Amino acid sequence: MSAATPPADGGGGGIGGGGGRSLSGAIQEKVFSKVLQTVVPGDYDIQKYAEMSERGDRRKDKDRPQFSLTLMSGNFRRFNARVGVVFIFQHQLFRVLTWNHPTHTLSAMAVYSFICLDPQHLAILPLTIILLFVMVPAFIARHPPPPNTGVPQKGGKVEVYNAYGAPVAPPPEVKAVTEMSKDFFRNLRDLQNTMADFSDAHDQIIATVGPATNFSNEQVSSGVFQVLFIMCCCMFVGAAVVPWNLVFLVWGWCTIALLHPAVQEWLLAAPDSEFVEREKKKAVGRFKSWVEKDIVIDETPETREVEIFELQRHKRDSWEWEPWMYTASPYEPLSSARIAGHRPRGQRFFEDVRPPVGWEWWAKKWALDLGSREWVAERCVTGVEVEEDKERWVYDVEEVEESDEEAPGGRRRVKRKGEWRRRRWVRSVVRKKWAH
Repeated sequence: MSAATPPADGGGGGIGGGGGRSLSGAIQEKVFSKVLQTVVPGDYDIQKYAEMSERGDRRKDKDRPQFSLTLMSGNFRRFNARVGVVFIFQHQLFRVLTWNHPTHTLSAMAVYSFICLDPQHLAILPLTIILLFVMVPAFIARHPPPPNTGVPQKGGKVEVYNAYGAPVAPPPEVKAVTEMSKDFFRNLRDLQNTMADFSDAHDQIIATVGPATNFSNEQVSSGVFQVLFIMCCCMFVGAAVVPWNLVFLVWGWCTIALLHPAVQEWLLAAPDSEFVEREKKKAVGRFKSWVEKDIVIDETPETREVEIFELQRHKRDSWEWEPWMYTASPYEPLSSARIAGHRPRGQRFFEDVRPPVGWEWWAKKWALDLGSREWVAERCVTGVEVEEDKERWVYDVEEVEESDEEAPGGRRRVKRKGEWRRRRWVRSVVRKKWAH
């Protein structure tokens, strides 16, 4: 824990001088390195972690260092030497809440009541804390009262603290505790227990809230969603008329009263201590019966239609077409891939075509799309010729010059089928169900 102490005169070393301090630092480094190595798995590759963090870590900050055992060890020692003030506050707060000193608890609740009844005075609280708990103790440390001489005052009067005069003591300074000191190990103990308390509270909250809100049981989570939605609507309308200051006042006093040791003993020893548990089970039973009766989950799977284009290429000096590929795009004349000179990409065989990730086939076979003109119009495909019957191919169209004695100049431009043709196949897919 951090302590307010006056600055020491000079830079005097401890026992053993600088050699002792260096030896102590080396021992500390080894101890904390061993502790951290027990936390990090033995097959952990820090270089691999750094590469992975550069690719997908959203919390990465380029201006801050990456994970390092040496840096982690040093920062942990620094943190543990300075975190004592947090644990002091935590222990004091716990004593206040548990009525360890009833006068302190009642004083704190008086301040809480005053703020509840007059909330704008909440802005004064931080300033008051600085005055009473920082500056006043610092002034008293700078101007301490005179030591008690043991001689009674005249008339039995109590000696009054005198704030006048020059300072007689050095100013207090908050310093980090010395490593390997008793306070250092007290901080380690409190940090250890705080981590355990946080982990237990985290697991308890997840175990309580998770099943009702993560849609593992869709009927229950849907019921919780409806209840919360109705409550949000009611609060949106009626929040303005609720006397929140009185609500928080009553809630705070009831909570503190329930934390009193005598009240807790009475609650645990009461003959009807199981009454709350029985009523809780009844309420949960009524909620589940309402969910099972009134909430119906649509079990119809989500289906979609996927497409694939069968692409064929015209053989040179022949009337035959060569099967080429099954691709996700029609590879039309004005497509970006054709303009860039890229070859089509896809699968050579129909059997190699796979459904999208997270989906599975619903229909047993692929079906030929007989409405070639519709998908051509939807994609605004130009420079093609649509086959209205037969196999519904969509051909590339290119213009070439041919000799023609009757045409001006003896040549004319004619349109003919180009190098590629394609047709569209469709097949239904369904979302994969989560497997328990």
